[in-house]
Formats: sequence, structure tokens, C-alpha cells
Amino acid sequence: MRQAQKTNLGRALATLLIGLIACQSVPESTTKSIEAQGLPGEGVKISSAHSNWIEEHFQTAIVNLGLEKLGYQIKEPKELDYPAIHLAVANGDLDYTPVHGDSAHEQFFQNSGGEEKLQKVGVLISSAVQGYQIDKKTADKYNITNLEQFKKPEIAKLFDFDRDGKANLTGCNPGWGCQLVIEHHIDAYGLRDTFEQDTGQYTALLADTMTRYQQGEPVLFYAYNPHWISSVLIPGKDVVWLEVPFTSVPEFQGKLTEKDTLIEGKNLGFAKSRYRIIANNKFLAANPVAKRWFELVQISVEDMNAESLRIKDGEDSPEDIRRHAEEWVEQNQQLWDRWLEEAKQAAS
Repeated sequence: MRQAQKTNLGRALATLLIGLIACQSVPESTTKSIEAQGLPGEGVKISSAHSNWIEEHFQTAIVNLGLEKLGYQIKEPKELDYPAIHLAVANGDLDYTPVHGDSAHEQFFQNSGGEEKLQKVGVLISSAVQGYQIDKKTADKYNITNLEQFKKPEIAKLFDFDRDGKANLTGCNPGWGCQLVIEHHIDAYGLRDTFEQDTGQYTALLADTMTRYQQGEPVLFYAYNPHWISSVLIPGKDVVWLEVPFTSVPEFQGKLTEKDTLIEGKNLGFAKSRYRIIANNKFLAANPVAKRWFELVQISVEDMNAESLRIKDGEDSPEDIRRHAEEWVEQNQQLWDRWLEEAKQAAS
């Protein structure tokens, strides 16, 4: 009898204790941990990088937002230049970067170890176009259609802003793939005596170019799309693309033909390019979900142009870029959610 009473009393005390525990509030950190259970990236920290080209901050933010939703812990992206970005990924100092240009950065990819250390994953931005542009007013007045015409001193003089007898091209940052291609073109097309590339911070150089255009002066510049310049100086209306006499690219870009550099019937001299994600091979092997995410996520050229224009108009702080990325996700929510679900399936 006494044994039964002890048993019943023990059960009652245990029930009371369980009730008290259940009524207690769960710490917020514990709640978050519970919510995160089952996410494939939980406990994994990811490091990335982009260059100082602000548009690249935006595309990096979008990729990282998806990784966050998959449970990964994202370190603050580093800002590096080319080819330091590729070397850092190859050496494992970074896990990935979303700013690899297929043709422009191929030399950086190979010199950093190539496929033994790195892998190109997915196509983040397709159909990137690049080449030489001049203002339409000057092009029409002097019938300028081809870069080869700059061999003529009278044509070069129209764009000679520093009065050294050579046309001044608004060019690229030193060491960038486009800077190397332009220097190759100057020699390949016999322009060294009448044509020169102004290098430096492309954004600052382009701002000076815009000022000259607004003042009614001729302008000659390297153009890349996606970029805000294509939304402000519209090809066919405000500016025109110049053709090149024939296809010639640096050896590191491989053997390209006119087919590779032909855009809408014009030979622009630069290979059609794509932005791709490159990642460290060991990281990809250990994180199949992240790899699948890299394969799926895409941003349209039109969306990149729109973002570039917002940046140009002053919305360029880190907080602005993060907000822009979150707004982009909301505008593409259905597609975004499908990508996330498909990426999670790679965990199995």
C-alpha cells in the first residue's frame, strides 16, 4: 500500500516539474537555434570578395542573402582587386567570388591554379557586352564607324584632351582584363602613335567623360554593359559602338574568331562575356548545397543596369546596397524560393 502511495506521489511530482519547465520562457538564442535546425549550412562560415566596382557589391549581396537563408554564416565580404581575388579563392583564403568575367578574367583563373584549385559554377549574369563608344553627334559629323579610323591624325585630334597628339580613350583600371585587351588592340590595329588609353579608377574617369559630353564635347570611352552608362548614354541615340577592323585578342583569352566578338552584326572586338561564380574546389566538395545555389542564382542584365543607375544617383552606401538586394529578392520571390528549395535538396 505504502509502495503504491510513494509511486503515485512520485508521478505527481514529476508531472508538476514537467509543467513548470514547460511554462518557462525559452531564451531567444535557443529559439533561433531550434529554428535553424535542419538548415544545411548551419555552422559553416563563408567568406567572399568583390572588387571596388560598387555594382559587384550588389551581386555579392544577392548571392549571400541566399546562402544566409540556407543557414550559412556569412562573413563581411572583402574588397580586393584583380587578380588578388582569384588567388585568394584558389589558396582557400576565400571560399568564393561572384565576379569572374568569363573572357576578361580567364588569365587570372589559369594563373591562380585553374581547375586544380578553382571551379566556375553557374552563370550569374549572361550576355555582358563591351567595346568602344563615341558620341553620336561626332560619329555622324565625321562618319566615324571603326576604331581603325583613329590612325588618321585629324580624327585622333578630335578626342585629344591632353593635347599630346593622341586620342584619349577613357579606359579601365590598371591590371583589369579590359585594360589588357585595349592595350593589345592599340598594337594590333597600329594605333600606338595616335591613340592612348587613360587608366585609373574607371568610375572617376567616366564621370569626367560625362562632364565633357554634357558640355557638348566629343567623347571616346570603353563601355561595359551591364552598367549605368548604358541607361544614361543610350546606344544608337546618344552614342554609337565602334567596330574593329578584325578580331584580335591577347593570347590568354584563347583563339577567338569574329563569331565570338560579333554583337548584333557589329564586330566590337571584345568577346561576349558572362559573369560567373568561382569557388574553391575543397569548399565546393564539402558544401554541395552552396554549390547548387551557385548554379541556380541568376541576375538579369536589365536588373544590373537599373541597380547601377541607382548607385550612380547616390544610393551607394552599404546599407543602400543591402536594401536594394533585399528588394530584388522580394521582386523575384517565387523564383527565389524555388531556387532555395532546389538547393536544399542537394544536402541528400
